[in-house]
Amino acid sequence: MKIKLSSKFRNKLERQVIYIAKDKPGAARKFKTDLLTEIRKISAHPYSFRQSIYFENENIREMIFKGYVIIFQIDSEKKIILIFSLFKHEDFPQ
Repeated sequence: MKIKLSSKFRNKLERQVIYIAKDKPGAARKFKTDLLTEIRKISAHPYSFRQSIYFENENIREMIFKGYVIIFQIDSEKKIILIFSLFKHEDFPQ
């Protein structure tokens, strides 16, 4: 399956990297590189990740990475995994 990053996800990731870079530029670059590496692994077994607790849809899954939740949707027909959200667990709007 092909992985597609939504513009919302890309914007959120860039804002997070900028925030981290204020104190630790090297850590910010490593965070981004490591996160994108982990995201690439989703395509091998997307259904092995837990169903999102924020959506009632078995095709919406989430990956936890260093305290962040990455939410993605699996479209089996189009063979696409759309990465659409990134947030710190405690920052999720209720």
